[in-house]
Amino acid sequence: METRTGEAVAPARPGSLSPSRASDFMQCPLLYRFRVIDRLPEKPSAAATRGTLVHAVLERMFDSPAGERTVPRAKALVPGQWDRLRTAKPELADLFKEPDAPPNGPGPEETEAQRLAQWLAEAEALVERWFTLEDPTRLEPAERELFVEAELPSGLRLRGIIDRVDVAPTGEVRIVDYKTGKAPRPEYAEGALFQMKFYALVVWRLKGLVPRRLQLVYLGSGDVLTYDPVVADLERVERKVHALWDAIRQATDTGEWRPRRTKLCGWCDHRALCPEFGGTPPPYPLPLAPGASGSAPAVVPGRSTGPEQGRMGPD
Repeated sequence: METRTGEAVAPARPGSLSPSRASDFMQCPLLYRFRVIDRLPEKPSAAATRGTLVHAVLERMFDSPAGERTVPRAKALVPGQWDRLRTAKPELADLFKEPDAPPNGPGPEETEAQRLAQWLAEAEALVERWFTLEDPTRLEPAERELFVEAELPSGLRLRGIIDRVDVAPTGEVRIVDYKTGKAPRPEYAEGALFQMKFYALVVWRLKGLVPRRLQLVYLGSGDVLTYDPVVADLERVERKVHALWDAIRQATDTGEWRPRRTKLCGWCDHRALCPEFGGTPPPYPLPLAPGASGSAPAVVPGRSTGPEQGRMGPD
């Protein structure tokens, strides 16, 4: 198999778990296989790329002194961060060449430059909304885009990237994540917090410290979702990730990665290879465990309606 740049990548057994990959497996085990084991290329989307751009702008805002963290300054960062992003990711060059199909039929033709300008304006609007939700002049993050990794007593490695870590003078820690989409409905709030509890678990195992607050900042709808975890929360998350990991190892050994049709299938790049849509997955690239029949299902913990159930869609 090859990456987008054409470089060959050998398939390998999964060796760690991140919030995104855990979400993939809960959403659809076959999607997890395509992304982690087959490493199939995916076309960049305008929505996901906008999220990356906005995250980069908010990260860079804290390079400036507090008094210079203003809306005009933030919006002025957008074009430069976009230039950096597309230089680092050549696959973004064609992102605006073809318009998405209008939901209500053909509409007036737009040029590539017009589509790009509209997209950048949307990114600027999200950045501006951030100032209505937080006051960056009063914040001095301890960490930004912090990579964290911890090994649980079982040997399972957890990893992820935290958007922002704030530390109070008293030592209390707040973990903050920016979302460029809209806040979930109340019945899905617990599912949305899974990622944050995952990060809190990693911090707890790394430092023996339970974060005081978890905070999701939804720029798409202008909402802030907060949760104050306790040790019992993190112990439940630890049990859940162990159950997920057991199911992933079972699927890896048997080669059985069952597809699961959901509303999110509309955003998937791999429908042509999915049995749910009449496709056939590529040959399984890993050796099967001795005695594996290839018929054992990939059991997905958390697919009930329990308090931790939920899935993370596009930002």
